[in-house]
Amino acid sequence: MANSNLKISSMREQAPQPENGRKVLARFGHMPAGREAILQEETFHAMLTHERRRAERSRKPFVLMLLDSHATHKNGDGANFLERLTSVILKATRETDLIGWYEDGKILAVIFTEISLEDQTPITELLRSKVVTALRNDLGPKLASKLSVTVHIFPESWDHSRPDRVADIKLYPDLSPKVSKKRLPVVLKRGIDILGSGLLLLLLSPVLAAIALAIKLTSKGSVLFEQERLGQFGTKFKCLKFRTMYSNNDPKIHREFVQRFIAGATESQEKDASEPTVCKITNDPRVTTVGKFLRKASLDEFPQFWNVLRGEMSLVGPRPPVPYEFEVYDFWHRRRVLEVKPGVTGLWQVSGRSRTSFDDMVRLDLQYSQKWSLWLDLKILLATPRAVVTGEGAY
Repeated sequence: MANSNLKISSMREQAPQPENGRKVLARFGHMPAGREAILQEETFHAMLTHERRRAERSRKPFVLMLLDSHATHKNGDGANFLERLTSVILKATRETDLIGWYEDGKILAVIFTEISLEDQTPITELLRSKVVTALRNDLGPKLASKLSVTVHIFPESWDHSRPDRVADIKLYPDLSPKVSKKRLPVVLKRGIDILGSGLLLLLLSPVLAAIALAIKLTSKGSVLFEQERLGQFGTKFKCLKFRTMYSNNDPKIHREFVQRFIAGATESQEKDASEPTVCKITNDPRVTTVGKFLRKASLDEFPQFWNVLRGEMSLVGPRPPVPYEFEVYDFWHRRRVLEVKPGVTGLWQVSGRSRTSFDDMVRLDLQYSQKWSLWLDLKILLATPRAVVTGEGAY
């Protein structure tokens, strides 16, 4: 694989949470026994992240319940109420359930693991009913009514009735900019994006004009192609590219290929084993003559510097997927959309591009999101020109 100095060691999975979670955490000093057996916010977010990753692999779901007590603070009885609330929840939950602060002192949370989805009544309704009943019995209807109780199940199902929603944000508090430990680097990254994309658009304006003219003179249609893509947390935006295909082409070819690609059944499997694997359509009849050159040299991506300037993308990050691609993602694939803003170039682009399988591409994206730093971005940016010039893995 090219540019081996950019490879990142695989992430080690944390050991599975022991069955008797509370006792083990108490034994090692992370969670005292008794009424104080409540995980602090940072620890709880870490446990929630662990449970998400476990569920992605095992496909064993869990439920996150949030008990929002913001309303009680308005009347000045917050401290006493929270003390009674934690006592009720500790009694109403199992020893294997994890209890902690989703938001310190305001939102109490419970992670219910080892649940069954086979009952006729949804597990979320059963758990909510059980906890609400316990709250009413112990606190009384008046106090219990001050709580907002919501339930969230993971892994999530793709909701076709909500095309604007690809993830339940409540399940990802660790990815919120408000709790990020890299707030300053993130601000600096955005500053680099603005400065870099602005300068590139200015310096490359003669090249952009020449490409636009070549496209206009050789085929009918607009110079730019707008395609709906998914940004971080599934935010939809119009990704810009120079048009490389004939107008009014059938997207069915690409849609079917994407499904085969993600399933690992690309056309390369039918070729000689000694030939390099190519996980992309190599002879697409929809592509124009000029378009083939633009794709090979990655010049068709240049208009995306405008997406970077607008804040929809970054200079470095995973490639933004089209919605019908996301629909066939496995659960763990979705993290590449959720954990970091998409980019014009990335670890995948400088490490083999279309000569890697989809799973390997996702692993590279996830390794980037976990190990991200400004230094890593700089190394990827410096390696990008070589990848563009050589055209390795580009079609």
